[in-house]
Amino acid sequence: MVHLNYHHLNYFRVVAQLGNLTRAAEQLHVSQSALSTQIKQLEEQLGQPLFERQPRGLALTEAGLIAQHYADTIHANGSELLATFSEGMQQARHVMRIGAVATLSRNFQESFVEPLLGRGDVTLVLQSGSLPELLEKLAAHKLDVVLSNRREHADARQAWRCQRIARQQVSLVGRPRPPGSAFRFPEDLQGMNMILPAPGSELRAAFDRLCERHKLRVSALAEVDDMAMIRVLARSTSAPAVVPTVVVRDEIRDGRLQEYCHLPTLFEDFYAISVKRQYRHPLADQLFARTAEEFLAL
Repeated sequence: MVHLNYHHLNYFRVVAQLGNLTRAAEQLHVSQSALSTQIKQLEEQLGQPLFERQPRGLALTEAGLIAQHYADTIHANGSELLATFSEGMQQARHVMRIGAVATLSRNFQESFVEPLLGRGDVTLVLQSGSLPELLEKLAAHKLDVVLSNRREHADARQAWRCQRIARQQVSLVGRPRPPGSAFRFPEDLQGMNMILPAPGSELRAAFDRLCERHKLRVSALAEVDDMAMIRVLARSTSAPAVVPTVVVRDEIRDGRLQEYCHLPTLFEDFYAISVKRQYRHPLADQLFARTAEEFLAL
């Protein structure tokens, strides 16, 4: 049976962090040739090249990125083992790193991570940003999954795995109407002052087409690309909002807001984006095993 040499793994971890063999050798107090030999032995044992040479130093291959994740985990577990006997027993923890587009519904994000909340053996790392920023981190194995309301197609550079995990029809939502005054679509929409999705978004384009089809003229109190801000404005103004109800589900539950009607042909899609990897994250199945209704239910 072949056993992993943990000295090799630790040397690899330092080289991966610094991206430079000379500086890593200095930090580890070994010769550069000895360090190079031990990295090569680790590559032979794993059967994969871990680095590729670039003009500015060493860059990790995909196999190297995976190996770095394991090396960091093993190093952390070693530190935890020492702490266990010096500070008392501590539970081993899984780390789940999730990125979400900054404009995505916070309620949807909460529903996505709900199975992991309250677990004593899980640390959630949650990051927000633009989709290009998050995809860059995903490709570098710094995130395990990215949540988005926009589909990302695979290309020649990256074979994204983009899975639609929920879809919800968009509604018109506002302050409760008087009893007996049901909203009439489309006539009650005519001339309305509204909170609208930002120009340039797919949702706004679909709403504009809906207005054209029904010959409706509406005005915008606000044009917003952030679902959290739409939620705030819907609560604090009298203007109805064009929004998926998951965004304001708490306000609908407690009666502060009311769903007036579904808007025909308007839908918001929710995607989970990952990359093809040899090793699936142990928590992934628990997150993806649920139905769209569980993510969106009021």
